Amino acid sequence: MRPVLASASPARLGVLRTAGLDPVVEVSDVDEDALLDAHPDAGPAEKVTLLAAAKAGAVADRIGTGHPEAVVLGCDSMLLVDDELVGKPHDPDTARRRWKAMAGRSGDLLTGHAVLRLAGGEVVARAEASAATVVRFADPSPEELEAYLGSGEPLEVAGAFTLDGLGGWFVEGIDGDPSNVIGISLPLVRRLLAEVGVRVTDLWT
Repeated sequence: MRPVLASASPARLGVLRTAGLDPVVEVSDVDEDALLDAHPDAGPAEKVTLLAAAKAGAVADRIGTGHPEAVVLGCDSMLLVDDELVGKPHDPDTARRRWKAMAGRSGDLLTGHAVLRLAGGEVVARAEASAATVVRFADPSPEELEAYLGSGEPLEVAGAFTLDGLGGWFVEGIDGDPSNVIGISLPLVRRLLAEVGVRVTDLWT
């Protein structure tokens, strides 16, 4: 049985490889904005789980022939600050505004997870859930913030920060699972795999 990661995130791939998995990477083509627009009343945890399930489902639909016996892992992370759920900022101005709003404060990094088990090329079991980790942010100086923005790192990551990269200098601490902040919660994935009848140890390389 082959693990398949439905994500382009190098951080998620790195977490899984460090933890003994060597997944095939298949990036979904889910329109995230359209999906969220279709569920305006969903809560924050529900939104990230919907996105994760959509990504896993899109990948599962197209890999059945090449990987008939597989488990597909889909994830989506967003940061909840002041009841506002934010994803990737994409541009420096947006990232700068978000950092000024969250500097010296805390936010909840939410990651939705979906695990789909394929047998004979068809989805035979699925499990979904979300994980939350409290992140306590530092208050970087204007010069530090501009240097961080100039690196480009915060532009394409949820919440405009990383824990395992340059952004780690500006995180005072976390309460909860660190792997969840990086983008995929190992404890939660292990539980979801068990729900679909797969032992994570059987997927180790």
